[in-house]
Amino acid sequence: MSWSGGCQCGAVRFRIEGELGRPSVCHCRMCQKAFAAPYGALVTVALDQLVWTRGARSRFQSSNKVARGFCSACGTPLTFEWDAAKIDVAICAFDRAAELAPAVQLRADQALPWTSGVSDLPQVAGPEVAAHDAGIVSRQHPDHDTPEWPRA
Repeated sequence: MSWSGGCQCGAVRFRIEGELGRPSVCHCRMCQKAFAAPYGALVTVALDQLVWTRGARSRFQSSNKVARGFCSACGTPLTFEWDAAKIDVAICAFDRAAELAPAVQLRADQALPWTSGVSDLPQVAGPEVAAHDAGIVSRQHPDHDTPEWPRA
């Protein structure tokens, strides 16, 4: 199986050939800060299956044991680098992120207390949202590899 993905602006792209490891969400404070989100969603990949097909990720050594990869152009979090043979890649950086449902939660004791009720919050929809969305001109890289990117 082949998987591809990359950052929001398209400066960094990757491809993975083969099976992916365990998809997870991590609630630790470092992941919350790195993703600027309630948790980091990651999937483990063997390093020998990962190929960077465009650009290079930048890295931040977030602890003595972990480096975090990201796009220096747009800031998209890309990797959690913790092992000599494996790497975790951000699930939402994959082109087919919807196919990578997390199977486990890590550091659930550090979850922000309000996250458990998010699915119960009212949903905002309607004509005002549709009107706003209709006016959006996206500069985001499409969810597939394309030789003509980036656009002028």
